[in-house]
Amino acid sequence: MDNAQHPTAHRFFARTRSTTRSTTRRLATALVATALAGGALTACTGDDDAAPKGPQIAWGACPAEVAQQAGGLDLSCGTLEVPLDYRHPDGPKITVAVSRLAATDRTQRHGVLLLNPGGPALGGLAMPATMAATLPASVRADYDLIGFDPRGVGHSTPQSCGLPSPSVPAIFPYPAADGSIDRNTAQAKSYAQKCADTLGESLTHFTTANTARDLDRVRAALGEQKISYWGQSYGTYLGAVYRSLFQDRTDRMVLEGNVDPTKVWADTVAGSWGQGMAERFPDAARVAAAQHDTLGLGATPAEVTRTYLALAARLDRTPATIPGTPTPLDGALLRNVTYATLLHNETLPVAAQFWRAAADLADGRPTDADTAVLKQVLADEPAVEGVPADNQATMFMAITCGDAQWPQDVAGYAKRTAADRAQWPLTAGMPADIWPCAFWAEPAEPPVAMTPGPRNTLILQNHRDNATPWSGALGMHEALGTGSALVGVDNGGHYVYGTGSTCADQATTTFLTTGRLPAQDTTECTDVH
Repeated sequence: MDNAQHPTAHRFFARTRSTTRSTTRRLATALVATALAGGALTACTGDDDAAPKGPQIAWGACPAEVAQQAGGLDLSCGTLEVPLDYRHPDGPKITVAVSRLAATDRTQRHGVLLLNPGGPALGGLAMPATMAATLPASVRADYDLIGFDPRGVGHSTPQSCGLPSPSVPAIFPYPAADGSIDRNTAQAKSYAQKCADTLGESLTHFTTANTARDLDRVRAALGEQKISYWGQSYGTYLGAVYRSLFQDRTDRMVLEGNVDPTKVWADTVAGSWGQGMAERFPDAARVAAAQHDTLGLGATPAEVTRTYLALAARLDRTPATIPGTPTPLDGALLRNVTYATLLHNETLPVAAQFWRAAADLADGRPTDADTAVLKQVLADEPAVEGVPADNQATMFMAITCGDAQWPQDVAGYAKRTAADRAQWPLTAGMPADIWPCAFWAEPAEPPVAMTPGPRNTLILQNHRDNATPWSGALGMHEALGTGSALVGVDNGGHYVYGTGSTCADQATTTFLTTGRLPAQDTTECTDVH
């Protein structure tokens, strides 16, 4: 069964601070993508002056699901009207939903810290509340924490192509068991045409560059001369684009789990996904090998890897249906869930349990415990009122396809997929396969050129990050040059701050509270506990 039939809303490059404490299913919603190189409309980057002006945000209650995630914290929400197309600022308008968690010490307050959880196409209204749980009191005293749903996402004039399979994984082009990409080509063309027929030219304006311009409108509406920013995963690219377009309005910037801003998007997806999985998978294989007596997946990481690859190939050929559900578990879904569980060290044991349950299912002898694990991991996210089911998938395509041109030669995709499939067996050729972007409308503008600018950006990166590999941080650091400092951690997983490195945490807190970056790059923080 094609993975496109599975409705689980996996998320690309996604995470909030509460994720590691939530259910296994929440973790299964985190997947891969990359950062977009927003277009450089240098003649219309937003307001001409940095001085705050324009409409203010009327703060009030947050949407129900956001208020629930915020718990008892006093999170406020509001909306701001922005142009759909910044080349025509007096034309059609859309709204951007914004949230605010006020600084705890108004006399000490330094400014605002905008937060983005990545994606592309993840909403961030609840992020101030989830981040507040891990930030030290000194940072909470210094900043109003500002969240937002990017344009077209969630509660910000949500877009929908009306896709027949509304989840993001429905877009992921895993080749057939024999390596053929014919099915992927037909689906990619169908999805691109569906979006063109439904939303037309308007979808070309939902890009990273325009989201950055929206953030500058948010800055002005908040009454701030400058903004600080913390972006995770795809959010590192959004931050780099904002920084390049609005250097004199950027205060302190933290970029965590980085993508190379000069390789969007085809080069990032095809060039890093397989590498990231190869670097990270051994961590999970070691966890599984340590439980060989109970799991029986292999006594060494190499044996576990062979077991996993054989299981994935088997499910490619013959998907298995989970008892009591209509859900087919195929090789693509196995790989997607594995990817999600590798994002956090805390969920590596979940990956091992999931593999055991999947193997038993493929053997036709799942236990009740196996079924419980599978159902928990694959449970659907609840629907959000007012947000179309395919909103994230629609906006994922709008951004990844609209930020930069993709190759359009089908034969070239077939050749590259075969090579990628051989080089990176864990991802089975999917990253290099054909995406809807091959049939998308031409981007409205070229990617934004990165510039070093002032020294005001802290780059945080783990060495074994399956979503955004170490090479992405090196690319980001090179692009920003003397404007950035790099703190690398000898750890696995997609996130750095608050995951066990005192070295990285202290550097981050010092930077946010004093503005001081490390005098020298630190590439080997080994104090993870």
